[in-house]
Amino acid sequence: MSQGRVAVVLGSDSDLDAMRGCFDTLDKLGIPREAHVISAHRTPDDAHEFAKGAREAGYSVIIAAAGGAAHLAGVLASMTTLPVIGVPLASSVLGGADALHSTVQMPPGVPVATVSVGSWGGTNAAVLAAEVLALSDGALSKRLDEYRDDMVAKVRKKAERLREKLGTPRGDSGGT
Repeated sequence: MSQGRVAVVLGSDSDLDAMRGCFDTLDKLGIPREAHVISAHRTPDDAHEFAKGAREAGYSVIIAAAGGAAHLAGVLASMTTLPVIGVPLASSVLGGADALHSTVQMPPGVPVATVSVGSWGGTNAAVLAAEVLALSDGALSKRLDEYRDDMVAKVRKKAERLREKLGTPRGDSGGT
């Protein structure tokens, strides 16, 4: 197990499905994590208290997922110097564009690393958190290498199945 713990903070419990990939990826990489539901707008005092105490609570990285106005990651980042990774979620009529802009538009000195909108963002947030933690954890670095190698193998296997299905010889892309 990695020494660092990751806090995954959801703006609402309804964000859980979109963040399933985050939890699954952290678990697959053997990274201890805890989930929290904190609203930047409905429970701002809780957000401030959590962020201010996150380092002392043993967290090394915070992943914050929210939709709509999506100020959660920025509010947390304003109260801690731990790395904060924002996951904008598509929970409004704007399809996540509002959440993306709210998460990525941070003022100088209060950064939020922002990943893609939605479930891919959750998975990418977990991988980014792992990369941060792997800087000081050789065993986790090795697990990340294995994770990437597994992705490569899966893509190559899919490519081979497609070549077989279409009758394309290996090495011939069929393009011009």
